[in-house]
Amino acid sequence: MTEPAPSQDGLKRGLKARHMQMIAIGGSIGTGLFVASGGTISEAGPGGALVAYALIGMMVLLLMQSLGEMSARLPVAGSFQTYATVFVNRHFGFAIGWNYWFNWAITVAAELVAAGIVMSYWLPDVPGWIWAAIFLVLLTGLNAMSAKAFGEGEYWLAAIKVITVIVFLVCGFAMIFGIIGGTSPGFGNWTEGDAPFVGGWLSIVSVFMIAGFSFQGTELVGVAAGEAENPQRDVPKAIKTIFWRIMLFYIGAIFVIGMLIPYLDPSLLSSEASDIATSPFTLVFERAGIAFAAALMNAVILSAILSAGNSGLYASARMLYSMAKDGKAPKIFGRLNKRGVPVPAMLLTASVGLFGFLTAIIGQGEAYTWLLNVSGLSGFIAWVGIAVSHYQFRKAYVASGQDLADLPYKAPLFPLGPILAFVILLVVIAGQNYQAVIDGNLLQMASSYVGLPIFLLLWLGHWLATRKQPAEAIDPWTAKLN
Repeated sequence: MTEPAPSQDGLKRGLKARHMQMIAIGGSIGTGLFVASGGTISEAGPGGALVAYALIGMMVLLLMQSLGEMSARLPVAGSFQTYATVFVNRHFGFAIGWNYWFNWAITVAAELVAAGIVMSYWLPDVPGWIWAAIFLVLLTGLNAMSAKAFGEGEYWLAAIKVITVIVFLVCGFAMIFGIIGGTSPGFGNWTEGDAPFVGGWLSIVSVFMIAGFSFQGTELVGVAAGEAENPQRDVPKAIKTIFWRIMLFYIGAIFVIGMLIPYLDPSLLSSEASDIATSPFTLVFERAGIAFAAALMNAVILSAILSAGNSGLYASARMLYSMAKDGKAPKIFGRLNKRGVPVPAMLLTASVGLFGFLTAIIGQGEAYTWLLNVSGLSGFIAWVGIAVSHYQFRKAYVASGQDLADLPYKAPLFPLGPILAFVILLVVIAGQNYQAVIDGNLLQMASSYVGLPIFLLLWLGHWLATRKQPAEAIDPWTAKLN
């Protein structure tokens, strides 16, 4: 077997085109769709949830076009951390990199907690921390093998999710048209009570956070570009599928759920941390007459959780490795094994997953909710970094005298795309828990917004520590970026 060629930063390009496609697809399908979608419909109504997911979906499309342009031209594992450093400034890049590592490291811990909750469906007497430990070892072992092993694992985990959504959509539309499941409800659920828009614009804004968190992970294709066999070909292909996947999977699923289940149905409210194994997908499958629907969806949700954990371990390890190579993290995390895997960076990230053991101390649902809140805002901050970096990237590219026609992929809506995404992200960040601000609930405010002061402190701290050190002059178009 031919050994994968090394990338510019020492990693090995072992990810094939099909891996890149599934990483892009799988990154946007997870518990946010399978579990949290029911709660969004209950809160904002079927119309409100649809609008919220559509707006956030369009924002994500714009961001991925920005990321696609940069990562196809400069495919490095550091991705937007490197772009932020080179095209904005080193202090911003430092904060973006550590923020992203923190986001995914905490997400790995949160997914381990969720895995323990899901496994209690079948084995309620086994403590959740045991499952957290087992899955942490499995995911760490898979990532330690090679980038190709990660890609292969993610390929099959993502395939399970994609097949499930497709089957769900087929069954759902068959029920809407009255082909299966009895009499068609028509648009009755869209006119019940205050539907289709429950709570007006404030409810839609409140759903933005959930919808945005659901899409987090789509940017993984940019990180994976550093180990893609042919990033100039495969990254644009993956990016170009994002719009249709958002439309088909998310918008289609929200529409089906809203058509078939009234927003007043108390079952939708069970999509909380303590009942994470309950899903609106399960409700639809059960009403379609599919046997073992709950057990089936529980297995699918488990695969989605493991997929998120697998991707989180990969992304955060590569980000930490890139920062170590760039002098933003201890040098030990810049070491690779003979298979091109940054093992020290991966082990530090995996150690953060030990937070999953909080389930044994403070209870599964509480631990999951706390970890989710801490990591949620960090993902949005990383997206802000993508928008700002792309705007500066394009300016630098044009200023260097290069032809835009030579870009492997060109974001079609520049400069409107990154600017509009930036504005929407500011609204999402500011309004993610506006109710806590209105009510003066300091504890909830701290939980929801803690990522913002952490990011600003990282930025300020790096500036104070390095402000007297001259910045290294880098020509991004010819230099080997880390």
